[in-house]
Amino acid sequence: MITCDQFKEIDLRIAKIITAERVESSDRLLCLRISLGQEERQIIAGIGTRYRPEQLLGMEIVIVANLEPRKLMGLESQGMLLAADSPAGPVLLVPGQEVPPGVEIK
Repeated sequence: MITCDQFKEIDLRIAKIITAERVESSDRLLCLRISLGQEERQIIAGIGTRYRPEQLLGMEIVIVANLEPRKLMGLESQGMLLAADSPAGPVLLVPGQEVPPGVEIK
C-alpha cells in the first residue's frame, strides 16, 4: 500500500506516439518516440508481441513521466507507458477521446 501523498508524486501524462520500431534482436521490445507537447522522449516498451509498430503511430497513450531513465538492451528509456495485462498480451491504456500531448492526469 502507498499513501495518497506517494501516489501524488507519480507524474502521469498523455503522450502521442510519433515513431515506433522494433528493437533489434527482440521480439518483445519496441522503441517509441513520443511527444509530450513541448518535449520529445524515447520509451522502450515490451509490447511488441501484441502491437505492430505501424499500429501505434499517432496513438495517444498514458505514461509515467517522472521515472529515472533506464537502459534496456543498450537503449535509454525515458519513461514508462501504462498497459493492462491480459491473456492476449499487454493492452495500452488510452484516453477515451483526443487529448493534447503533455496533459497531466489527475
